[in-house]
Amino acid sequence: MYATWIGLIVHLAIQTLLIVRVMLRPHREPASRIAWVAVIAALPVIGILAYLFFGDVSIGRRRVAQRLEIVAGLQQLAAAEAGNEPSTRHVVPERYEQIFELGRSISGFDPVGGNSAKLLVDSNAAIDAMVSDIDSARKHLHLLFYIWLTDNNGLKIVDALKRAVRRGVKCRAIADGLGSRTMIRSPHWQAMRNEGIELAVALPIGNPLLRPFTGRFDLRNHRKVLVIDGKITYCGSQNCADPEFRVKAKYAPWVDAVIRFEGPIARQNQLLFASDWMTATNGDIREWQREPISATHAGFAAQVIATGPTARQAAMPALFESLIYAARRELVITTPYYVPSESLQSALRSAGYRGVDVTVIFPAKNDSWIVAGASRSYYEELLNAGVKIYEYVGGLLHTKSLTVDRELTLIGSANMDRRSFDLNYENNILLYDPSLTVAVRERQQQYLDSANRITGKMVEAWSAPRRLWNNTLAVISPIL
Repeated sequence: MYATWIGLIVHLAIQTLLIVRVMLRPHREPASRIAWVAVIAALPVIGILAYLFFGDVSIGRRRVAQRLEIVAGLQQLAAAEAGNEPSTRHVVPERYEQIFELGRSISGFDPVGGNSAKLLVDSNAAIDAMVSDIDSARKHLHLLFYIWLTDNNGLKIVDALKRAVRRGVKCRAIADGLGSRTMIRSPHWQAMRNEGIELAVALPIGNPLLRPFTGRFDLRNHRKVLVIDGKITYCGSQNCADPEFRVKAKYAPWVDAVIRFEGPIARQNQLLFASDWMTATNGDIREWQREPISATHAGFAAQVIATGPTARQAAMPALFESLIYAARRELVITTPYYVPSESLQSALRSAGYRGVDVTVIFPAKNDSWIVAGASRSYYEELLNAGVKIYEYVGGLLHTKSLTVDRELTLIGSANMDRRSFDLNYENNILLYDPSLTVAVRERQQQYLDSANRITGKMVEAWSAPRRLWNNTLAVISPIL
């Protein structure tokens, strides 16, 4: 009996300490605090373990300090280079200047002009274009993927890197420790290393039992970056994998969108890669950033905007919200995962209420049943505000895109969910170019042509158990 009382007192003491920690943690939304307090108090032992493994949004104090120092140094380098070439100076329309200023405050990159770009046809075309550019590389290339599989497309990139390094090209590649674990554990990884390709693992898992002492294991590097000779870069939702995505084949094909860029914007993606590389390896590759910046011609303005758990809190949702509020006529969004903050949901509803033609496209079949349920809990509010909701039925729509008034485009790796907002390292490119935005808008229309529209009557017909399920998932979403 005495031991039981001691155990109960220790358990209550731990619960109290963790609840106090939840309340003292900075930058946490009230909904997240309430959810964590409820979990810790209501679930003995399980709630405590859940918070120890998943409660703190941190990659570890040492990593945080190291990364912040590296990013600050690279931002200073970027600031020193900004405006060195007249061709990189570009003024965006006044109505969009504040959005690009917000982007600059997040990543330290100014918008740069002199860029050209092409929206690639599909996932296989994107990989083939990457392989072609790798085969044309002369000096160096830098590659980062969240998911890199040992399938057809994954091995195409492996073989291209091997050919490049044999030509004397300096090749560096980063793969996320969780998303690319199949590649990292495969013979292909060591074979690349043996060829002379420099490799790094972003956020290695390590010993799961020790993770509470070193940071959450589900904080991931979700970026997709490829830079060729500091002049060509890619941005979009495409992982290094076949669209059949055999690890989750029942949801296939994965439907992605990727843009190939040429011009000064490639330097910003290279600096972003450098921050990840230097954090993962402790190696200094800033010398690769000192080559002259060149613009192909008087092209459009673009800006890399990258976020993560060591960046400013709520930076990515602030960007999404600013773009939503900037829309005057039309706003079209595609995202596979929608678990918004209250302010983001309010921004979308506000756009609908003020008469903007707002369309959001989700996948009809989602690989995350939790996110799918939570997303649908927000449908009724959006529909009541006049937002049009479609569910794509041609596979898992994985494209993360946003177009404003057929002039402004945001494309990249970030979803409109709390994982992308708070837990993942993400990279997006914001660009002002009506012609390229129209191309992206036409791709979005292709998705709409293969989607079913969700109506208010359909949502009203959902059963009470289904509504209860969706709303419950939404309530716990702040801790997921």
